[in-house]
Amino acid sequence: MIDLIKKAIGIVDNRFFEGIALFLARLALAAQFWRSARTKVEEGSFLQMRDITVDLFRDEYGMPFPEITGLIATYAEHIFPILLVLGLFTRFSAAALFVMTLVIQLFVYPEAWWNPHIMWFALALILIARGGGLFALDRLGDRTFGKAD
Repeated sequence: MIDLIKKAIGIVDNRFFEGIALFLARLALAAQFWRSARTKVEEGSFLQMRDITVDLFRDEYGMPFPEITGLIATYAEHIFPILLVLGLFTRFSAAALFVMTLVIQLFVYPEAWWNPHIMWFALALILIARGGGLFALDRLGDRTFGKAD
């Protein structure tokens, strides 16, 4: 039985499997924010913010300067998920989404701690700690910065 467990661990304890897991973590986190981003823009446009987005940030979220915070959130929710899916600036993008989740948790939906925010925090922290993995464009820069596996 112990040998079977060791074999199973051996199958998943490698860069390839970790790369797949990190790719899926990037996709999962990116999808959450991308879907939110698309609700903030006009149908058929890429980044034309809907008028109701400002109302949402002012009335429901209670954010200061809703025209500015709404625009920043809309752009961030588009840019960082794209970077995550590509695996480009993975740690920075995950950190940015971590901070966005923190703001959402503290100021917008404090009752949503266990579900879904803890999942977003966990995914972001994994990506901050491990990077984008084998299937990320960040890997192209690894040799430049002296981190070749």
